[in-house]
Amino acid sequence: MSVINEKALGEGSLNKLMFKMAVPTIVAQIINILYNIVDRIYIGHIPGASASALTGVGVALPIVVFISAFSAFVGQGGAPLSSIWLGKGDKDHAEKILGNGTFLLVLFTIILMLVFYIWQKPLLYAFGASDATISYASIYLSWYLVGTIFVEIALGLNTYIIAQGNPGVAMGSVLVGAIVNIILDPLFIFVFNMEVKGAAIATVISQGLSAIWVIYFLTSKKALLRIRFKYMKPDFKIIKPIFSLGISPFVMRATESLISIVMNRGLQKYGGDIYVASLTIMQSVMQFFSAPVGGFTQGVQPVISYNYGAQNFKRVRQAYKKMILVCGSFSFAGTVVVMVFPGIFAKVFTEDTEVIELVCQKMPLFMCGMLLFGVQMAIQPTFLALGQAKISLIIAMLRKVILLTPLAIIFPMFLGADGVYLAEPVSDFISAITAITLFLLNINKILSKENLEKIK
Repeated sequence: MSVINEKALGEGSLNKLMFKMAVPTIVAQIINILYNIVDRIYIGHIPGASASALTGVGVALPIVVFISAFSAFVGQGGAPLSSIWLGKGDKDHAEKILGNGTFLLVLFTIILMLVFYIWQKPLLYAFGASDATISYASIYLSWYLVGTIFVEIALGLNTYIIAQGNPGVAMGSVLVGAIVNIILDPLFIFVFNMEVKGAAIATVISQGLSAIWVIYFLTSKKALLRIRFKYMKPDFKIIKPIFSLGISPFVMRATESLISIVMNRGLQKYGGDIYVASLTIMQSVMQFFSAPVGGFTQGVQPVISYNYGAQNFKRVRQAYKKMILVCGSFSFAGTVVVMVFPGIFAKVFTEDTEVIELVCQKMPLFMCGMLLFGVQMAIQPTFLALGQAKISLIIAMLRKVILLTPLAIIFPMFLGADGVYLAEPVSDFISAITAITLFLLNINKILSKENLEKIK
């Protein structure tokens, strides 16, 4: 990031800056989500095994999401802090945050690979696999784990590129991997007849290319914040605030894994494999429509963090107000489209008429909570951008841990499989209303010089 770009964060036209920062991150988020969604689309069309293969990958998905949660821990925990310290004018401290974040990603990779290789099959059965789907789940996960380091680096460090005002470079890292993945998937799955294994290998290769892109930029002279070995030595004074802020996005991502496990088990118990397959499709559609919102907030976060660090509170207010309006409007409109035309989205993932019919019946109920949830998707990143770890964690815990997980267990006892689908919108509405209330009660106190000085 040049001096001009750094100046633009604090003084340039806010609308143009938000557009410039957000468009690449929106594209990157959409492309990133396509990694797994494209796998599911192709896998769902494997001749003679589409439903079982799709269900198997759906069962492995919680582990895939859990692995990515650690990249969110480091990336979304450290990147806002590095932006705040840039705003304060302390580049060295910002680079120390990046260096310690890199160390943590390597450490998490080693631990995750050991755990999931050792306890792979028992976990997959516990997460909802059946004898008919366990082979697909195990094959996909085994190969996916090979690329754990690539996932952690590509996702975890990309946010540091955005934090220093280079969203276009961050988009490029995702774009190169996604293009390769889209090309390799049909080649490996159908031409080489590798099926589920081919989808996983294609993803590993693609993530590897993305990781190389990220490392190359963050060690080059083009980066304002660079990875330096001297800053990779673990420093608890640096790691502690990363953990404090990163726990919220980690919980959000990790509990997506938890709720997938709970829902898969509930649907397996009250419906069977076909219901698990329907959930895989609906969660994929929800992820796809959430991706632009996540990309927009990720692009705007550095603007909020930098100006907060520079004590430009008026600009901070203007930025978060625009972000909430855009996210809320997009989420509402996108959800309406999905609720009205569920069959179109179901047919993208499978040709199984029974699965398509089930998705058409349940998708409107499952998705309706997203009508309001876009507002929360803007509020929580605002808290992260302002370094408010505790409030952000409360919001993250409320939706998935306090509400959705228990409701997904309790509702089916009375409503059967429908109870699993109903738990999602109920928790979405309640958590969104709570997030709005917490925001209105706390934002004025947060935007003060006294509160800024507390951020370490």
